[in-house]
Amino acid sequence: MSVVARQGFKYSIIGYVGFLLGTVSAIFIFPNDFVFYGTLRYSMQTAEMLVPFVVFGISYANVKFFHSVQKDGKNQNMLSLSLITILINFLIFCGIFFILPHFYPKFLNTKAWNLKELVLPLILVLSFCAIFNKYVSNFKRIVVSNIFDNLFPKIANLGAFCLFFYFAFSQRIALAFFFGIFALMLFGYIYYTNKLEKIHFDFSTDYFKKDNLWKDFANYSFFGFLGTFGNYLAINSFMIGEYMGMEENGIYSTLYALISLISIPQLGLFNISAPIISKNLADGDMEGLDKFHKKTSLTLYFLGAVLFSCIMVGFPYLTYFMPKNGVLLREYEPVVWIWGSAVLIDLATGFNGNIISLSKYYKFNILVMLLLAGLTISLNFYFLKNTDLKLIGIALSTAISLTTYNVVKIVFNYIVFKVSPLTIEMIFVSIICTLAITVAIILPNFSNNFINLVYKPAVVLLLIFIGNYFTNVFPIEDYLNKNFIKSIFKFK
Repeated sequence: MSVVARQGFKYSIIGYVGFLLGTVSAIFIFPNDFVFYGTLRYSMQTAEMLVPFVVFGISYANVKFFHSVQKDGKNQNMLSLSLITILINFLIFCGIFFILPHFYPKFLNTKAWNLKELVLPLILVLSFCAIFNKYVSNFKRIVVSNIFDNLFPKIANLGAFCLFFYFAFSQRIALAFFFGIFALMLFGYIYYTNKLEKIHFDFSTDYFKKDNLWKDFANYSFFGFLGTFGNYLAINSFMIGEYMGMEENGIYSTLYALISLISIPQLGLFNISAPIISKNLADGDMEGLDKFHKKTSLTLYFLGAVLFSCIMVGFPYLTYFMPKNGVLLREYEPVVWIWGSAVLIDLATGFNGNIISLSKYYKFNILVMLLLAGLTISLNFYFLKNTDLKLIGIALSTAISLTTYNVVKIVFNYIVFKVSPLTIEMIFVSIICTLAITVAIILPNFSNNFINLVYKPAVVLLLIFIGNYFTNVFPIEDYLNKNFIKSIFKFK
């Protein structure tokens, strides 16, 4: 079994462990105090939204230029210069951050300013982590990185929340613990990177000055930076926190924790597939890229559709096992339907964005990312200011902007590269899952909600399995055999 399959599968397993931790916390822990949980999520998402202004696309350049500089033995030089540049960028960012109130006094009233003691250090730590994350991915090793990126934030959320709510520590101490976990994550990245390849700092600029390589590096980084503005999750969290409040942000984050199960396999597969995409593009093998694109997209869509179907029929009964605030989540069930559908569409389009960003047309990715950010912000403003839909409006905004974003990329890739993620099998998957959901919903409910929570998703799984057996749209047998299972436990 290939390293792609093993690493991708292991990545997914860790993702599901992280999801289980996050879901248990979201169901039984965080609904006890949506305000404090909203504060934690706001701090994290705001930092993530601002990290691109510090990283400035350098992390992506560490993937783009890695193989060429490695041939010359200068990959450590690239890593060293990237890290020192991050530090310089952060100092400039802090200067602008503290000068801004002199030109815009209302900035002093924002939650971002009030939480600056946490947000600013978090930005620096996450910026360094972004560099190491992309650098490590060049070695086709993404599992350990996923432990840091997936498990550590959830541990930080859960630990800080428990300190505050159950052990009655002050908010300051809880937030200090929250930050400490991310600092530990950075040290873990440094240790693991050093284990893969001994780190030796080389701050010489001679190599990058030669043939003006630094200009190509800086140019790619700049356009990579412009292409990072489509983080609609961070944008949503920031705007909800600023315009609606921390309680609503806590509700939004809890719903996201449930929906995020659908897209867990996506990130691991994209990271490990980047070298394959680059090779196909370099070799001009569009036929191979198209086959890989379709196969990957169908896998993501099928798995996502199955999980989405189970979530849809089980969610109403799940809220009964939450603390008293679970009723607030039940009121926002349409958010799960709308947002989940948008995520499914995103899965169906596969790694469209990766194809563009790794090609000579990477600048086009900037346009569509800016389109996504612009649509998200403008639609959020519209729904927040002109309607009473609240979080449902945010979900609609996300669905509209994300779908538009993906359609544009599909059309572009088909015109330029003659590749497309869409297949006829996706239609059959949609029909099978829709029928399964419909049957599960109309089946009678038991008086015991736990029975409903178990048997309704079980019916969905059974019907999907039967439907797939007769239509054979997805080769489940390729993933449920002894050789594949044995291969995923080979950590090489």
